[in-house]
Amino acid sequence: MKRLFFGLCVGAVGWALASSPAIAMKQETVLHSFAGAPDGAAPRANLIDVKGTLFSTTGAGGAGTRGYGGTVFALDPSTGAESVAYSFCTRKNGKKLLRCEDAQGPWAGLIKVKGQLYGTTIYGGINDAGAVFRFNPRTGAEKLLYSFCSQWNCEDGESPEAGLIDVNGMLYGTTEQGGGNKCSDADTGCGTVFALDPDTGAEKVLYSFCSQEGCTDGAIPNAGLIDLGGTLYGTTPDGGAYDGGTVFALDPGTGAETVLYSFCSQQNCADGEVPVAGLISVNGTLYGTTLSGGSGTTGTRRCPLGCGTVFAIDPGTGAETVVHSFCSELKGNRCADGATPEASLIDVRGALYGTTIQGGRNAGCGKTVACGTVFSIDLNTGTEKVLYSFCRQQNCADGDHPDASLIEVKGTLYGTTLEGGAYGLGTVFAVTR
Repeated sequence: MKRLFFGLCVGAVGWALASSPAIAMKQETVLHSFAGAPDGAAPRANLIDVKGTLFSTTGAGGAGTRGYGGTVFALDPSTGAESVAYSFCTRKNGKKLLRCEDAQGPWAGLIKVKGQLYGTTIYGGINDAGAVFRFNPRTGAEKLLYSFCSQWNCEDGESPEAGLIDVNGMLYGTTEQGGGNKCSDADTGCGTVFALDPDTGAEKVLYSFCSQEGCTDGAIPNAGLIDLGGTLYGTTPDGGAYDGGTVFALDPGTGAETVLYSFCSQQNCADGEVPVAGLISVNGTLYGTTLSGGSGTTGTRRCPLGCGTVFAIDPGTGAETVVHSFCSELKGNRCADGATPEASLIDVRGALYGTTIQGGRNAGCGKTVACGTVFSIDLNTGTEKVLYSFCRQQNCADGDHPDASLIEVKGTLYGTTLEGGAYGLGTVFAVTR
């Protein structure tokens, strides 16, 4: 089984094109450029709106030990004023740093539940295997709710890369590793779906992946879940009948898991491959992205395994449709319509909006397929449009490599880039009319 890694080291910090009617975006503004410790660095998570203030996380930076713990930050979208609300890795075990007991490395965004913010970290915690935490935006207090790998062989899960969802007061999420089943790509298991009581911190594994021979049930989930009618839906980038990843459904009451679709079932994975992002529901249909595959242009200088897709799934039948294959429009060696989407989509009045980590019309970042895009897809017509191509400014001061999903507030799209900006350590940006 393969294991594909698509992220940057923080230390090195088919349908025709037409316009979307919902938001006709053209102008991009950098609201904040991250500067590293004690500020944040390498934001790879989506933003949330809390009473007019935007909150999110950075995977590195902060005032914690050696400046690599990451942060929770707050930003005023009207002024661009940013403040670090919490720096991880400020509580450590003993005089020497053995582990960040308040957690380390928040790669995912936050959710708000009853005035509190909840999130995950991929590292840190009591066992240095990731954690679930709670943050009070009014007081700045952080509390560790659960440290993963608390059970033998990390059967309770390890390394939660994705964020959480709240369903009737219970938190649900995934871990990329851990669980009760071994696979060749993870020494401590192939990942889990878990539930956590935010009041008590009690954690329960609902499902351990690779429970079936050949991991046909999926493996190594690194995206979050959605709740649709009491059923949880998610993706795995590995496993499935063709080892191209899956869309799965899970009953949180019984733990029963069903694979709705296995990717790479078509020649050259024209149906998509490696879904690393979560799903959204629009009028009962599930929409998502795949990092590779699709019927767009492939090749060594672009995307050797295909440049990714936007897809739709009927949750009732499991039928899959490719809405758009990226790299369907070439400009020289660059995929002008975008390439390799890594983030979830959002729905704004009948149109989908998302980001690609590569592609677009600007090559200033030195990537063969350019520096990333913000795009829209009109679900009424199925047409895709690039709203902004990053690295339009010198040294990618406008941002580079948008790794997270977007948020829409009063007609403006907000997001983050993992790189670029004034210091090359990422940005918060707005795309407006």
